[in-house]
Amino acid sequence: MTKMKFYLAPMEGLTGFVFRNAYQKHFGNIDTYFTPFINNKKMNYKEIKDILPEHNEGMHVVPQILTNRAEDFLAIAKELGNYGYESVNLNLGCPSGTVVAKHRGAGFLAVPEELDHFLEEIFAECPLRISVKTRVGVNDAGEWEHLLSIYEKFPMEELIIHPRVQKDFYNNTPDMEAFLYAVENSRHTLCYNGDICSVEDYRTWRQQMEEKRECAFMQESGHQTDPEDTGSLVSHLMLGRGVLKNPGLIGEITGHAPITKDQLHAFHDDVLKGYLDVMSGERNTLFRMKELWFYFAKYFTEPEKYVKQINKTQHVAEYRVIVDNLFREQEWEQK
Repeated sequence: MTKMKFYLAPMEGLTGFVFRNAYQKHFGNIDTYFTPFINNKKMNYKEIKDILPEHNEGMHVVPQILTNRAEDFLAIAKELGNYGYESVNLNLGCPSGTVVAKHRGAGFLAVPEELDHFLEEIFAECPLRISVKTRVGVNDAGEWEHLLSIYEKFPMEELIIHPRVQKDFYNNTPDMEAFLYAVENSRHTLCYNGDICSVEDYRTWRQQMEEKRECAFMQESGHQTDPEDTGSLVSHLMLGRGVLKNPGLIGEITGHAPITKDQLHAFHDDVLKGYLDVMSGERNTLFRMKELWFYFAKYFTEPEKYVKQINKTQHVAEYRVIVDNLFREQEWEQK
């Protein structure tokens, strides 16, 4: 049986080293964590803090770079190499309008000839292994065949595919036909990313992979696969919002019980402590915690009153009281 490898997607402001350390302590089932993107030629103080080895002990972490300038990519990669990193990830997936307008992230996909030249330069000169996280186009998945043909030229460590186009942002549904086209036509190790937010989502995706594998095997051999072989053509899966909504999701996928209210409370408290330890001022800490409650609130039956109070609070002591009341008074809604 193929063992699935699970990755945590990079999400700016949410999955930095404080979140990663708390998650690793309480759940520990991520094979690789990807950092939120670095987009400066020289890393700033915040970016350095996030990638420092002492802030990421006991975890396999891959920094992500967002740029369309080969010299900047190579400069950042060299700096990361000095910190002991052996792999980096190129962001060709960010759909943000401000990023795309500069032909970075998913916007780089709009100029495939320039992208081709950029990749040629970085793969020729980068001393680190390079993986790529990409969307399947800017406006239409019809762009994907040409983009994939470009990716096939280069010895990337892995190709992580979010099968939406840039203009989708996070709307519509992932284009599984586009992803399966890569399964059929790419020589690279592939990782799937997109809308795995429940065990049912995972099972549906896994079934699609197994059906594609069985079809390919039958075409090659004329025989059906061994029914006891539940392997898949794709055994790497990147999760993002699904883990934020349900930190216990990977555990459930791998056969463990859903997390309890006490587990989420303890995880929350360690994230809060981590931010208080490294951030200056309560305001910055509360800003980060309020972002997380957009996801954590979904665990409770009627959290609206508490979340409204959380979003208004300006002091950590008051915030703690509201959160403790929420955990004590609200019914738990298993996901």
